[in-house]
Amino acid sequence: METSPDAPKPTAKDIAAKFRDEINSGKREPGARLPAARHLAKELGVQLMTVQNAYGHLRDEGLVLSQQGRGTFVRNPSAPLGTEPGSSPAFTALAQELNTIHGALQLLGERLDRLERIVGGETPPAR
Repeated sequence: METSPDAPKPTAKDIAAKFRDEINSGKREPGARLPAARHLAKELGVQLMTVQNAYGHLRDEGLVLSQQGRGTFVRNPSAPLGTEPGSSPAFTALAQELNTIHGALQLLGERLDRLERIVGGETPPAR
C-alpha cells in the first residue's frame, strides 16, 4: 500500500483486502501477528478506527483472531471456527448453534435407523 502524501488514503476495505490476500497466499502464516492497529494507522495516515474496522472485517471472516492486550493474529484454518480465544462473537455463536444442530441431526439419524430396522423386519400383509 502506498504511503506517500499524495496517494489516496486506504479505506478499511482496502486494508482488509491487502491482509486477506497476504493470508490467502500464505505470505502471513497462522499465528503471525498483524501490525498493531495504532502503528499501522499512523504509518498509513488513516484514523485508528479505519484499521480497527479492517481488522474487524477479517475477524468476522474468520481469518484473524484478536486478543485483548496481545494483538491480532492470523487464525489457524484447521481449528474449528469459534473455538479459539479471540474468535469473533458471531462465529462463536454460530459454532454453538451448529453443534446443537449437529447433535439433533445425529439423534434423528439414529431414530431413522431404528425405524428402518423395524419396518424392514416386517413382512407385508398377505392379500
